[in-house]
Amino acid sequence: MATDQNRRKAIKHILAGSAVVAAGPALSAFTPAEKKEKDSMTSLKGNINHSVCRWCYGGIELNELAAAAKEIGLVGIDLVGPKDWATLKKYDLISTMCNGAEISLTKGWNDKQYHGTLIKNYTEHIELVAQAGYTNLICFSGSRNGMDDETGLKNCTEGLKQIIGLAEKKGVTIQMELLNSKVDHKDYMCDRTHWGVELCKRIGSPNFKLLYDIYHMQIDEGDVIRTIRDHHQYLGHYHTGGVPGRHEIDESQELYYPAIMRAIVGVGHKGYVAQEFIPAAADKLGSLRAAIKICDV
Repeated sequence: MATDQNRRKAIKHILAGSAVVAAGPALSAFTPAEKKEKDSMTSLKGNINHSVCRWCYGGIELNELAAAAKEIGLVGIDLVGPKDWATLKKYDLISTMCNGAEISLTKGWNDKQYHGTLIKNYTEHIELVAQAGYTNLICFSGSRNGMDDETGLKNCTEGLKQIIGLAEKKGVTIQMELLNSKVDHKDYMCDRTHWGVELCKRIGSPNFKLLYDIYHMQIDEGDVIRTIRDHHQYLGHYHTGGVPGRHEIDESQELYYPAIMRAIVGVGHKGYVAQEFIPAAADKLGSLRAAIKICDV
């Protein structure tokens, strides 16, 4: 039988060994420079092409936002028009969703009185987008103004078919955004996925898709993951946002974005996912970094 003295020696050796094991990670810790590199967002998993919407950071100069986007590891910035493309290219970023051809969110393709202007605008912008090497151009249905769903579908189809041939030729995808009509955009027509999907079917082109805004569709219809899985072939682009409030996509809101992102990856989406929440925190770029970490599944 071991003596008390031998026991004490054995325990002492065990404790000493444990201390060495515990110290192992510390002894092999990264230098400050290595840790900074390790912690940077430039090595994302590669399953999602991350982007961010310009308008949410209106108080930040575009050069600063672009520099931060590049450092974080984003591929581009959404809703940037031709006049600012040179700034993006300076940081090796792209305009992941181009804009500037639309009249407004309320005056869109569902109203034939705007077709002349819209056809002219989109014809010009499709050329510009293609020349810049970009692929996506946003559009909007417009408000109902008493119009029924079927008339809106017919009008949108008639107008959009007059530009979709050029879009196909130039490799540009026209994407109509789904927006909620309950809180933010009262009377907007394209406020349900089923309406947008029907429009896609009528146009019948791979160069017309829906911009599925997760924030907006959670408000108007919910069932986000099932919708993504059932209709992903019509969804060309995604926007995020916390519900309620449209702020950070953290534990303060009702959507669980890691699961939503896994659904998007799971259906084979090769396009872009853009953060479109309005940062409530003082450190707005810090909020963007945190959102990318949450979504980088």
